[in-house]
Amino acid sequence: MKVLLAGGGTAGHINPAIAIAQTIKEHNPSAEIMFIGNEGGLEQKLVPDAGFSIKSVSIRGFKRSLSPKAICENIGTVFKAMSSSKAAKKMIKEFAPDICVGTGGYVSGPVIRAAQKLSIPTVIHEQNAYPGVTNKMLSKEAKCVMLAMDAARKHFDKSCKFSLTGNPVRSQILNADKESARKALGLDERPLVLSFGGSMGARKINENMAPLIARSGKDGKYQHIHGYGKYGLWFPELLKEKGCDASKCSNLDVREYINNMDVCLAAADLVVCRCGAITLTEIQIMGKPSVLIPSPTVAENHQFHNAMALVNENAASVIEEKDLTSERLTEEIDRIVSDKKLLKEYGDNAHKMAISDANERIYKVIEEVLSKK
Repeated sequence: MKVLLAGGGTAGHINPAIAIAQTIKEHNPSAEIMFIGNEGGLEQKLVPDAGFSIKSVSIRGFKRSLSPKAICENIGTVFKAMSSSKAAKKMIKEFAPDICVGTGGYVSGPVIRAAQKLSIPTVIHEQNAYPGVTNKMLSKEAKCVMLAMDAARKHFDKSCKFSLTGNPVRSQILNADKESARKALGLDERPLVLSFGGSMGARKINENMAPLIARSGKDGKYQHIHGYGKYGLWFPELLKEKGCDASKCSNLDVREYINNMDVCLAAADLVVCRCGAITLTEIQIMGKPSVLIPSPTVAENHQFHNAMALVNENAASVIEEKDLTSERLTEEIDRIVSDKKLLKEYGDNAHKMAISDANERIYKVIEEVLSKK
C-alpha cells in the first residue's frame, strides 16, 4: 500500500494527517507513506518529527481584499498555484500512490486536484463543522468525504459520499483519568478551571481571564491552570498589577505552554478555550464542560461553527469575542462552576458527541476505497 497525504498550514490540518499515517502503519507496517506540504510551513517540522518523509510545493491563500496590494498578491498566488500543481503532479507520478488523502489547508488543493486528474483515488478529511474552501472544492471528485462533525455535511454538495469518522485522537487523551490526573497535579477538592488560547496565546483570553485568576489568588475559591502562550509573556506582570503574584499562590499554575494537556484536561472541572477542531474533539472525548471563545480571525469563521455544534447539543457555553468582557467571562464561569447539575449536563452531552474510534473509522474508509480501485 502506498499512501500520499497532503495537509498543512496549521497543526489542525497537520496532526490529523500524521495520526492517519500512524494508523495506517499500525495496520500495515509495510505501507509506504509520503507527505506533500507547503514550503516553509509548520508541517516541515512536525511531519519529519513523526518519522515520515515530506516533499514541498509553494502555495499560499488568496487575499480577501480589493486593495491594489491584495490584487497584485492574488495575481502572484495564481501563478504559484499553477506552478505548485505542476510540481505536485510530478511528485505524485514519481511516488505512484494507491490513494491520496487530503486533510485541508492551501496545500491540499493542488496536490489532491492533481491526483484526481491522474485518476488516483482520493479521500478528504474535514476537521471542522464548517468546511474550508479547499475541501469543498475537492469534495465532488473525492471518493469519500470523511467528516469529524455531522454538522459539516450540509455545507457540501449532496452528491458527495460521506462517512462520519470523527477526528483522530491521541491515545493519552483516550486513556486519561480525572482522579489520577488531579493526584499527579497535586490538586485538592476545589474546582479546577483550565484556560488557554493555544501555543501562541490569545490576547483576549489572557486579558479577560486575568481578573478572575487574580481574584482566585486572593480568595482561593478556585484552582487555575492557565497557558498564556508565546505572545503572552506579559501575563504574569498583568496579574501582579492586579495584586496577584501567581508564583506565590499554590492554587495557581500560570505558564507559557501546557505541555501535559492530556493530564490538565483530565483534571479540569471547566475548560475555557478557543474552538479549534482538535481541542473540541479532546473536550468531547473527556466529557468536559466548557466556555468557548471562538477566534474571529480564522477562515470562514469556522471556530464559531465548531463551538455552536456543542452549544446546540447543550454541551458548552459560547461567548463571541465581540461580546467578551472580563465581567461577563467571570460571571459565566462562576455560574457554571456553582451549578453541579449543569456541569454534569454539559460534560455528559459533550461526551455523547465524541467519536473515540475515529482512527479505525478512517482506516476502514481507506481500505474500502482501495478495495474498489
